[in-house]
Amino acid sequence: MKNCNLCPRECKIDRKTQKGFCQCDDKIYVAKTMLHHWEEPCISGKNGSGAIFFSGCTLRCVYCQNRNISRNQTGRNYTVKELADVFIELQNMGAHNINLVTPTHYADKIVNALDIAKPKLNIPIVYNTSGYEKIDTLKMLSGYIDVYLPDFKYFDRDIANKYSKAPDYFSYALNAIQEMFSQVGEYKEDENGILKKGLIIRHLVLPKGRHDSVRILEEIKNVVPIEDIRLSLMSQYTPAFADKEYPELQRKITSFEYDFVLKKAIMLGYKGFFQQRESASSRYTPDF
Repeated sequence: MKNCNLCPRECKIDRKTQKGFCQCDDKIYVAKTMLHHWEEPCISGKNGSGAIFFSGCTLRCVYCQNRNISRNQTGRNYTVKELADVFIELQNMGAHNINLVTPTHYADKIVNALDIAKPKLNIPIVYNTSGYEKIDTLKMLSGYIDVYLPDFKYFDRDIANKYSKAPDYFSYALNAIQEMFSQVGEYKEDENGILKKGLIIRHLVLPKGRHDSVRILEEIKNVVPIEDIRLSLMSQYTPAFADKEYPELQRKITSFEYDFVLKKAIMLGYKGFFQQRESASSRYTPDF
């Protein structure tokens, strides 16, 4: 972290003395740990996913539903050893997995914590990310992560720049999912339907974004075998979290917009998960 280049922003700063785009210094900040019941069924299961919500973010989208923690260092400061202890505590609580939420800017310290905890862990490790990842960082995680759970947000560079200040998002995300798949291989559940290993790609349909969504689905199919992964197509976009200077984001998506993308996903041969419209509500966002 003395010359931080963990994410595509490549701030190259000393995080002991400065904060990068992620708004975090060289310490680990965790906003919340919990048994999370609102992930995909194969992640949450009956007992819940052992979610660790890290503070800060390398993307900071203008419509972020976790904006209370993605914009700054919210929550408690953890040492690497304390983070390892949390992994074990969540397992002891019955968690089906350890779910690392927005972890990229802490990736090196997470590896150190997993080195400590791994001998006592017997549940999968989930890397729950925005998809804006560098290959070098992902390679550092190889052998530590069992399940990759990336978003794939944008195809169009102008949209990515407008909403996340990341015009290069698509190229990084496309390369990232290929590396993720090469590490974890085909999708595998246990006898209870809990995901043990594999790749689930999440995509959130945005207002006026259906054509961009379809391009993403077409491009993913060109680089990974979609029969061996799962798609989580989300309708949960919630305008209450969007910055007011974006008038097009001040509404929920319509049934037409979501069904347009869903029908294309089915036509392309994707398997996975879709959401009911009532998921577009702030009540499903954890209280940070």
